[in-house]
Amino acid sequence: MKFFGLPFASQLQIVLLIGMLVGFILIGQSQSLDVYKWGLVILMASAFLQIVVGNIPPQTQFVGTIIRLALGLVIVVGVFVVGIWLVPYLAQLGGRK
Repeated sequence: MKFFGLPFASQLQIVLLIGMLVGFILIGQSQSLDVYKWGLVILMASAFLQIVVGNIPPQTQFVGTIIRLALGLVIVVGVFVVGIWLVPYLAQLGGRK
């Protein structure tokens, strides 16, 4: 099946997987620190977005994908924020005697 004939969610998943592959390749090179940094940024962004996009049904069209992507990003960011907020309290629980 042709890439442009696929639903938008499937196209986005393919682009993110390619982004992750490119990120790994850029990280693996040993010629330039700047290229390494760009590879790390590309890999982190692609992986973060893949967390959400991987949970969107592949047959979803553009509007449905964008709505689900926005909602998913809000949920993922919320979970990260709550986790960061809880770490100091949970660390203190383990340190008391």
